[in-house]
Amino acid sequence: MDLISVEKALETILAESVDFGTEEVNFIDSVGRVLKETILADRDFPPFDRVSMDGIAICSKSFEKGQRTFKIEGIQAAGSAQLTLDNTINCIEAMTGAMLPKNTDAVIQYELTETTKNVVSLKTDDVNYYKNIHKQGSDYKQGSPLLAKNILISAAEIGVLASVGKDKVLVAKQPKICIISTGDELVEVQETPMQYQIRRSNVFTLVALLKRLNLSADTMHIKDDKTVLYQKIKQVLNEYDVLLFSGAVSKGKFDFIPEILDELGVQKLFHRVNQKPGKPFWFGKKGVKKVFAFPGNPVSTYVNCLKYFYPWYQKSIGLNIEQPTAILASDFEFKGSTTYFLQVKIDNKKGHLIAYPLTGNGSGDLINLTFADAFLELPSVQNNFTKGESFPLISYR
Repeated sequence: MDLISVEKALETILAESVDFGTEEVNFIDSVGRVLKETILADRDFPPFDRVSMDGIAICSKSFEKGQRTFKIEGIQAAGSAQLTLDNTINCIEAMTGAMLPKNTDAVIQYELTETTKNVVSLKTDDVNYYKNIHKQGSDYKQGSPLLAKNILISAAEIGVLASVGKDKVLVAKQPKICIISTGDELVEVQETPMQYQIRRSNVFTLVALLKRLNLSADTMHIKDDKTVLYQKIKQVLNEYDVLLFSGAVSKGKFDFIPEILDELGVQKLFHRVNQKPGKPFWFGKKGVKKVFAFPGNPVSTYVNCLKYFYPWYQKSIGLNIEQPTAILASDFEFKGSTTYFLQVKIDNKKGHLIAYPLTGNGSGDLINLTFADAFLELPSVQNNFTKGESFPLISYR
C-alpha cells in the first residue's frame, strides 16, 4: 500500500473521534477535565455592595457639605450582618469584603484618615460617590453564564465552581486505555538486561504523555509469540476503548501486530505514513474501539502520540486546541519528499517562539528527546528551510 500523507493520516484519525459521554465528579477532582455543562451565576457577583478597602464608610453628602470629621458608630466586619448608619454625619468602620452599611455610599481607606478618641478626621479631599465599593452585580448578574461548555478546567475554574456551590460537576468521560508493548528483547525496568536486551521504556513514555492529558492507562507486555499475542489482544479489545501499541508494526519477521489485528476483525484505515520519524504507524478501528499502533523506535512513538493521538483525544472530548507555530532560527536542509519532524529547542523572544534545530542519532535516540522541547513539522514539499520561516510546532515542554 502507498504511503499516506501526514495531512491525510490526521484527517482520517480525526474523523474517527468518539464521544465517550459524560460523568459527574466532585468539583475539586475536575482539574484537567473538560467541562460539559454551562455554569451560571446562582446570585449576583458580588452578591452585595462590597467594601473593597479597610476604612470608614460615610454618607458622601455629608462630605459634600464640607464635613471632614466623623464620629464612629460601630464596625462592619466581613461576614457579619449589615449594619445601619443611624446618623449620616457619623461613620462606620468597614473592613474589606464586608457589606456596605446602610445609609453609607463611600469608603475612605484608613491611610487617608486620622483617629482620635473615636472621631475620624479625613486627610483627603478626594471622596466621591461609591468610592472603594464593589457594586452588587457589577461583575455578573444572577443567571449570567460564568463558564462555558468544552473548556479545560484549571484552578481558576475551580474557584468559580466553589463560589456558585457546584460541588458536583459534569465533565467529559475518559476512555479506557491500554498501552501494549511487544518483543522478546524487552525486560522490566527493575531487571538487569542481558547484552541483547533492553528495558521497557516506550510504554512508560506513553503513560507519561497521557498523564499530560490527565489520562490514565493500563499497561501490558506480550512476548513475540503469535498465539499468545492473538489471545491477549483479543482480550484487551473486549475490555478497552483504545489500544496503543509500541512496536511490531514494521516489516520484520516478528512484527505480527497488523496481521493479528486483521484476524481479529480490526479494520485497517492506514499503515505507513509519509513522515520521518514514525513512518510505519498503523491505525484502525473495530466498531467504536480505536487502535493506534506506533513504531517501536522511541522518537517515532513519541512524535506519533503527540501528532495523532493528542488531537484525536482532544477532539473526542470537545476541546479545541490551536497549534502554534515557531520561527526557524537557522537554515536547515532535509532531503526527500517526506514530512520531517525536526527536534528543536524553543526560546521566546519578544513574544515570538524561536526554534533551534538539534542534531540527533535518528529515531532510536531516546536521550536526544531530553535535550529538545518540541518538534517542528517541516512539510514534504520542501527540502531547504530558511531561517525566519514559520512552521507548525508540536511542543512537549
